[in-house]
Formats: sequence, structure tokens, C-alpha cells
Amino acid sequence: MEELYGEWLPPLPRPGPKGEFPMAMRTHDTRTEATGPGHPSRSGHASHPGRPSPRRPDDRIAQVIAQALGDARTVLNVGAGVGSYEAPAHSITAVEPSLAMRARRPARLATAIDAVAEDLPFADGQFDAAMTLFSVHQWADAEAGLREMRRVTRGPVAVLTCDPARVRDFWLYEYAPDVLEAEARRHPSLDRLTAALGGSTTVRPVPIPLDCTDGFNEAYYGRPELLLDPAARQACPAWSFVDDRARQDFDASLRRALGSGAWDEAFGHLRNRPVYEGSLVLLRATP
Repeated sequence: MEELYGEWLPPLPRPGPKGEFPMAMRTHDTRTEATGPGHPSRSGHASHPGRPSPRRPDDRIAQVIAQALGDARTVLNVGAGVGSYEAPAHSITAVEPSLAMRARRPARLATAIDAVAEDLPFADGQFDAAMTLFSVHQWADAEAGLREMRRVTRGPVAVLTCDPARVRDFWLYEYAPDVLEAEARRHPSLDRLTAALGGSTTVRPVPIPLDCTDGFNEAYYGRPELLLDPAARQACPAWSFVDDRARQDFDASLRRALGSGAWDEAFGHLRNRPVYEGSLVLLRATP
């Protein structure tokens, strides 16, 4: 059963007078996955020595995940990558089928188990809670994987993903429609996910802060100039599904819109919006 926008999640901290938020945790994301030619990372970006990664876990999003897991002691992380958003407050068991990403997990984190979501090597009800973050759309069978997560988890299962029905609502659709069409096609519908999870599932939009450090497309809702950086675009896997001509057309059209003031006339109010509710959602399922 699905309860849209349920009230299980405590409110996020209120922004200060300039839209700033208190900071809670700092980690670094270097996850890798083959998402297409020339795009070796799960988040779609190549490394750039000497400069910050465009994809770094955001403290405010980390708070949302932590609140969904509650006081769980043992937590299963499926599609764990190098451990982004794994908090020391929990005893984490990580599952990651990619040898490259398992090898890149920091020494301070538990070694990840080589397994897939659809066939988890654990007993029924073995974990207090489970999570999968920015991963479910990459699985061969999302429904089977979520059913397995439910089987091995006594308490909540948290799924951080995108609502494909809302992906095209973002202003980027006016400048790079093929990118967001690809993004929407990649993500399973929320109905499919909630049906697979069973029990009682709440779906809540995750507010994206204006200075979000986790550089997916919507993280730049009020900072369009940053998407003119090819490294920022490469950090979003959907850009790997369009060709060079599409990327060049986007760059030229956004530059024109920014230079003429057309972007600010249509979307300038976003520059001062402390948080943005877009397609990013967190599902929390209980038995």
C-alpha cells in the first residue's frame, strides 16, 4: 500500500537567513561504473586530479537517509559502490557486484560482498534496515531486487531514487530534452517500486538545497552556469546517452539564454530558492 508524501520523516533543519543549512557529515564519493563510452563512473564522471569531484554526498540528503533508517543497528546497503552515505552510526553490510567499486572502498569501511540485489546471500529478516541509493534503476530486475531486500530486512527499507513522472518538470528539459527523456526512461515508476516493496510504503520528495554538493542535474536548479562545465555534466549518467552534437547544442542554447537574460526571466527566481523539490524522492517501506 502506498501513502504518498507520508509524515514519517521529521522536517529538515530550517535554512538560515541566507539559505544556509547546518552541516552534519562529510564523506567523499568516488564510485565507478561503466555507464557508456568515456564515462567510467556510476555517477558518470571521470576524475579530475586537483579539483573537487562534482559528486560528493550532501549533508542534508544524508540527514534524510539517516532519519529514514531510524535507530537501526544493522543496515544492508545494496548497490553500495564505494560507500557514499554510509554512516558510522550503523553497522553496515555492503553489497556491490562491481569489482572496481569494491576495490575502491575506503579502508575505514567494511569490505563489500560480491552479490546482486536479485539474489542476496542472507537469511530472512537478518537486518534491522536496508537501503539502496541512486542504484535501483541500474538493476537487471528492480522488482526482484526489492523483494529480496524486503525478505532479508526486519524493519524499514529505504530507496533513494527519481520519480520518472517528474523528471521532465525541471527547467533543463527546455535546453536538453533528450537528456531528461533518457533519465526518465531509466527509472522504474514509483508504482512498480512500491508494489515490489509490499507492506506500507511512504514516498516523500527530498528537498535539494541550493548549494547541494551531490552534483546530479537538479542539484544545479539555481546555478545554471555550473552545468556549462563538461565535468559537471559528465557526473550525471544521463548525459552519456546523448551524442556530442546534443551536448554542444545544449551548451550553446544555455549560454545564449544566460547572456540574453531569457533564463533569468523564466527561472531566475530559483537562484534564491533555498531548496527545490524535483524528482528526487525517498521511499520508506515497512512490513
